Amino acid sequence: MRLAIMQPYFFPYIGYFQLIRAVDLFVIYDNVQYTKKGWINRNRILEQGREALISLPLKKASDFLDVRDRELASDFRKDKLRNRIREAYRRAPCFPQAFPVVDGALGHPDGNLFRFLLHTIRTVCAYLGIGTEVAISSTLPVDHTLRGQDRVIALCRQVGAREYVNPIGGQSLYSREHFFSQGIDLKFLQPEIIPYTQAGNDFIPSLSIIDVMMFNSAEDISRRLVSEYHLI
Repeated sequence: MRLAIMQPYFFPYIGYFQLIRAVDLFVIYDNVQYTKKGWINRNRILEQGREALISLPLKKASDFLDVRDRELASDFRKDKLRNRIREAYRRAPCFPQAFPVVDGALGHPDGNLFRFLLHTIRTVCAYLGIGTEVAISSTLPVDHTLRGQDRVIALCRQVGAREYVNPIGGQSLYSREHFFSQGIDLKFLQPEIIPYTQAGNDFIPSLSIIDVMMFNSAEDISRRLVSEYHLI
């Protein structure tokens, strides 16, 4: 079995979905600490040819809470975010197909941050035809006090994974030798940055999957999910 484990992100970039598509089981961490300046509740879209930040406002809470313990702000204006995305992409070629997917994901009624993000990820996976099984980390019986690669190895053992795939940015965090000593092959996924036609003059890479969906059909994205990366 090939496994990947990631934090949840808000409409993450295409590499996240390439990773989901590349494995047999994708585990999403819910019992990890929320980080303010990461991409858990924010991302970038294209507005008037320039990158712009979108985010999910959160209720004020301790900085030490896990993602599953954070809640969306009670005054979060989903309609305002919907309208902003609609205006940004209403002239995009795939807007008629893609916007209802985004709209449906944003309409999820749950105010819990993790469950909201999980819903958006599963909604996009369904649109792109990704059938990979998705599991939640806290439901797996391992020692969740473990950290770093020891926690990953424990999760691999629990589900019987013989291969673990991580985004390329994790090369400095994980040791191939240590994984191999535990009977697990460690690989890294390196996305190819292949431009597609956007609304601006210069291609802006690694934006939210929203941008990819607005300018590429679901069929074209599905092809990109399996062809535009390398496992190293």
